[in-house]
Amino acid sequence: MRVLTLPVYLLAALCAGILLANGQFWSVVLLLALLFLRSVPGLMLALVCLGWGYFHSGSLLKTPDPLQPYYGQKWEFSGDWDGSFLQLKEPAARIALAPAPKVPAGHLVIRGALNPPEGKRNFHAFDYAQWLHLRGVQGVLYGGKVVSSEPDLGFKSHFQTGLTTHLNPQQAALMVALELGDKQNLKDQQLGGWSMQDAFARAGVAHFLALSGQHVAILVGILELLLRRWGSKRHLFLLGFLGAYLLLVGIEPSILRAVLQGTVVLLSLYLGRGKLDLLGTLALTALVSLLCYPMWLFDVGFQLSYLAVLGLGFVPEVVNKLPDRIPRWLAYGLAATLCAELTTLPVVASNFNALPWISPLSNLILGPFMVVLVPAGMLAGLLGKLAFLINPLIGLVLTVFLWLISLFAKVPPLPWGHISPAGLVLYLLWLLAAFWWLRNQLNAVRMLTCSLLAALLSWLPSQMFPPYRIVYLDVGQGDSTLLQLGHFNVLIDGGGSPGSSFDVGSKTVLPALRKLGIFHLDVVVASHADTDHIEGLAAVLEQIPTGELWLGHLKEEDPVLQEVLQVARSKNISIREVRRGDTFTVNDTALQVLYPEGAPWSKEDNDNSLVIRLERHTFSTVFLGDLPDPLENKLGVGPLNVLKVAHHGSRHSSNEAFLQEIHPQYAVISSGKNNYGHPHTEVLERLQSMHINMLRTDQLGAIMLYLP
Repeated sequence: MRVLTLPVYLLAALCAGILLANGQFWSVVLLLALLFLRSVPGLMLALVCLGWGYFHSGSLLKTPDPLQPYYGQKWEFSGDWDGSFLQLKEPAARIALAPAPKVPAGHLVIRGALNPPEGKRNFHAFDYAQWLHLRGVQGVLYGGKVVSSEPDLGFKSHFQTGLTTHLNPQQAALMVALELGDKQNLKDQQLGGWSMQDAFARAGVAHFLALSGQHVAILVGILELLLRRWGSKRHLFLLGFLGAYLLLVGIEPSILRAVLQGTVVLLSLYLGRGKLDLLGTLALTALVSLLCYPMWLFDVGFQLSYLAVLGLGFVPEVVNKLPDRIPRWLAYGLAATLCAELTTLPVVASNFNALPWISPLSNLILGPFMVVLVPAGMLAGLLGKLAFLINPLIGLVLTVFLWLISLFAKVPPLPWGHISPAGLVLYLLWLLAAFWWLRNQLNAVRMLTCSLLAALLSWLPSQMFPPYRIVYLDVGQGDSTLLQLGHFNVLIDGGGSPGSSFDVGSKTVLPALRKLGIFHLDVVVASHADTDHIEGLAAVLEQIPTGELWLGHLKEEDPVLQEVLQVARSKNISIREVRRGDTFTVNDTALQVLYPEGAPWSKEDNDNSLVIRLERHTFSTVFLGDLPDPLENKLGVGPLNVLKVAHHGSRHSSNEAFLQEIHPQYAVISSGKNNYGHPHTEVLERLQSMHINMLRTDQLGAIMLYLP
């Protein structure tokens, strides 16, 4: 397999231009490599690709937002709703709807508050704003009320009717996702105690839900067999089919890659050109995609699609390394899954924080179901209302399919944190060694040595130099703080969303902890029985092994705290009631409980807040929960470097006498945007008048503070 073919060379130039336009100046390395490789034909074309990538990306980044005058107010918008986004005519823009309305695709009139999408709020978190931007979406309409809806009665509606008729809601939602890539309805479906999408991810088959080369290969392969008598004319028909299929499902990175690659292969077969070079073909399809959509370079779906196919190119070499006694069909199935997982591992681990190690087995068993479901779904869609003739049989296959997925989903995936640049380089070096081993340029002993050395180098730094830091997580209107004291981890509160079904614990806190490499907690602290402090702890205790749960007031009758306690007891987590005077020392760090002193308890939960003072060497800070200011003055906190402002900066916190006593250099305020008037202007003015630097999660997102 030649590496430096012309398409690869041009793709490298295009990527260098795109990266430079986005401020990724390390891509100058790619640029210098291009200049040194003058002997490669097509240098002028490469420079054209470089310029196109730079200027096209730059123009997209500088395009003014047509929705700017509409932000922050309620408006009535009308446009074409495709089930995922609303395409407006006036102004000419594309918006997301949160939550998505339960109406079919078609013309939609909706009223709600429009705001720009928010980017990532916690370290290494999912960047929702960038994800929307890559799909041409400028704004988000929150809490929209549907004014009117006219369903689209065209072919796509006919097709979707065929996919869903005579199937239960769970099966119908899955078929629409498998055939059209529309996963909106999957959000409401549960499977084995998880959401449908989470169940597929845990089972290691999340790629089934993304329209990709697997879908195209199955459909084209079956049509190829059925039309074999047509001779070379069948290739022209299949080219037409690919174009129609792309129009039906819409343009997304993975499906466009599959269609382009299928087009190149079919043209080659029609022209009698024989077998194509995989790397050159892959580079050519990526080149075409990025020339049209340069920002796709940063899309996870784009990256996974190309990396997975790149890995599949090494399947024959891996099969040759397997023992001959393994059946060929089994060897190829295992090798395909292994190769695709190895090349996509950094992207999957870093973005999804878990690796389903059961994936080789689940793909081997569940893959044949896709060979049945994908063409059967295509036939059902074409039949429309007549699909009742075959959908009962499809429903039986789906029942077994979903049962197996729920079974595989029970196997806990391997948790993974954010991959650092150094870790990525180390992994790429290991992949290079594996490549040499496959090509017999490295013997087994040296390959094993490289593997052990890579594992050791990736494991040792975290063990020898564990972080000492405080991370004030952004949980919106609420509180959650992580203390990393070497190998001792403490989580104080877990956020919550009063009056909302949004699970802050599973959707915000857990991903944030995993991104930071937190896979166990020695202590979880529930400061007091307020929803916005402790609701998220139930999900945390459920998913992360925890040593102890600390409480001040054991208010058993509170329903939110009751749920937290129930999970703790089911997981055999020790529940400790702490009181003023209790001190815990770990790794040169002292955690001193300043409050409560015990009964009698106030009827106001805030008055019962658990207060902890942290001291390490010359550094000190305090965590006050929602304790009001009259009680703050009685604690005897003493001088501090950093104050974690009580009650999100409410009017009844941090009075002047208290601030004079502690006189901190920094004040951290955890609050949401436009929630309950927090932080109050009087508190902000007091902090400012005393020249205390303010750090706010509603403005900065999560805040990280390293300890001496």
